[in-house]
Amino acid sequence: MKQKLSSWDLVHVFLIVMREGSLSAAARALGLSQPTVRRHIESLEAELGAPLFSRSLTGVLPTDVGTALLAQAEAAEAAIGAFQRSASDPAKASEGTIRITCSEVFGVEIMPFILAVLMDQHPKLTIELVLSNRTDDLLKREADIAVRLTAPRQAALIAKKVAPFEIGLFATKRFLENNPAPKTYKDFVSSGRFIGDDQRDFIRRGFTATKLQPPQQVVLRTDSDLAQLAAIRSGAGIGVTQARIAKASGLVRVLPSIALHLDCWVVMHEDLKHQKRVRLVFDHLVKHLG
Repeated sequence: MKQKLSSWDLVHVFLIVMREGSLSAAARALGLSQPTVRRHIESLEAELGAPLFSRSLTGVLPTDVGTALLAQAEAAEAAIGAFQRSASDPAKASEGTIRITCSEVFGVEIMPFILAVLMDQHPKLTIELVLSNRTDDLLKREADIAVRLTAPRQAALIAKKVAPFEIGLFATKRFLENNPAPKTYKDFVSSGRFIGDDQRDFIRRGFTATKLQPPQQVVLRTDSDLAQLAAIRSGAGIGVTQARIAKASGLVRVLPSIALHLDCWVVMHEDLKHQKRVRLVFDHLVKHLG
């Protein structure tokens, strides 16, 4: 007798179709056949009494109902994930799953080395690392622990401030051999070889905080911290990055007097403070980020 899928199973299929944009891509991601995915969507639509998708030339498009339900489906996914993590070996401090969120550049350039030490010490821990520049809502348990560059304002969150990160201007040695390093900020601004933001204003606000006019001439624009760092490493120009990352990359400091110090916080929900496993990872991050 065929087992009937739970409502959550159907919602999960809905989420994957939303993310993949087609039934065939969702089927590959789920390890199911396309007809099976279609039947699951039809079953959910029958339960809800409304269509969730319409067909397009490239796949499927969400209806207004499907779009409106996406946030609730993601919230349900986060809640179930938190439930499963909380239930995994609750009495064992060094076993189970912990979900950590941080920015892309942190997740690629800093966190792997810190987590490698943690894995050596506690090999039965499983880490889920979510790389996102958006502020995940710990109140909704989208993650257990977050590493943030802004202090949390919600009273239900526990935060530990670690040593600030120094931000400065850097370039490769080869670039500076071919393009003489600016001796003054005025020289730097007029050089036109700056790697900066596209739509966001993070770097502009950083220069403003140091009472400097942001460079107007930019050779490469991108809102991805990783793409900016890659451009600096490639010798495309002078850019902004963390001093500890620059040092590990062999980059050369430009105008060392220009520096910005960003506070860093390790954050978790207060409901998790008695879970030994979460506290263990929280304390490890505080120690090694400090």
